[in-house]
Amino acid sequence: MKASLSPFEAVRVRPVRFAMAAAVLLLLTAAATPTYRYQIDAPRSSVDAKVAFMGLASKSARFPQMSGGIHLTPDRLDTIDLDVTLNARALTAGDKTTLERLRGKDFFDVERYPAIRFSGNRMMMTGQSTARVDGQITARGITRPATLAVTFAQPPVGATGKEPIQLSARTTINRHDFGMTAYSVVVGRKVTITINARMVPG
Repeated sequence: MKASLSPFEAVRVRPVRFAMAAAVLLLLTAAATPTYRYQIDAPRSSVDAKVAFMGLASKSARFPQMSGGIHLTPDRLDTIDLDVTLNARALTAGDKTTLERLRGKDFFDVERYPAIRFSGNRMMMTGQSTARVDGQITARGITRPATLAVTFAQPPVGATGKEPIQLSARTTINRHDFGMTAYSVVVGRKVTITINARMVPG
């Protein structure tokens, strides 16, 4: 049978237990890795899409309006949370005919689907300033997996949460996967998407 502590012994034990609990809490707090949140600096960011045309040239579109950001933990770069939304209705193109077609039902159908979204939840560093981000792209109401090849202007492992982050990224998608099957004879299937983003603490 376990002997109970006398009132005097209990008084001595309580401060010891409290001190141990406080020490453990301090260690856990010190070991916790901070997570920094950044928002897209939209006026200084852009997204471009390029597709082959007639096998000899290319057609491009730009998405100048976007929102979103990233949650970044410098000591756990594999656990990022990236979410970027493009305003499809604001897309621009090199000529009026191309612009009307891209905004129309054969391509982005911006009246029905005004937003394009990329979300990423896993990043693998491939160098000090390069990485691969796995995620998903949603366009025309269809979601497909996508991988971004990312280059940071500065190594993200040194981020402090106080300075902006500048990055560029690229991925290639098949437009047919998103229901954009028109003009297959003259317009290529593969679309190269290039992102240039500046993110600020927020």
